[in-house]
Amino acid sequence: MIVNILRFSFKEGTTEEQQAAVLAAMRRTASVESVSFGAVGQDIGDPAEGYTHAYVAGIADLAALERYLHDPVHVEGDFEILPHVAELAPVRFTDDTDPDLGEKVLALHLAKVAKYPEWGKLVSSLSGGKIPADA
Repeated sequence: MIVNILRFSFKEGTTEEQQAAVLAAMRRTASVESVSFGAVGQDIGDPAEGYTHAYVAGIADLAALERYLHDPVHVEGDFEILPHVAELAPVRFTDDTDPDLGEKVLALHLAKVAKYPEWGKLVSSLSGGKIPADA
């Protein structure tokens, strides 16, 4: 299982209606066929960290992750979601013992960036460049 957790906050000036639309888009993404479990809601961690919401998606394996990354609901949703996000902190973990899994996941990410370079720029801008914007 590959688990992707995203802690985030909205940009200042994002209306309640826009926030609701973003959360709805995230819920659609968290319920695509390739996701084993997903949830979206308020972040109840340390408020001083600045995150107000969180997203989680559990994905069975690399094949499911590839489907998830390229699912039209996910791709289209990100272009609706990401412009309203101020900060994004990803946490990823797995119960898979493959020592090369991180490199394989990164390769899938870079393949998505190559296919959707504007998506890569959006993601990279939110992560302070920690997530590569190009291959």
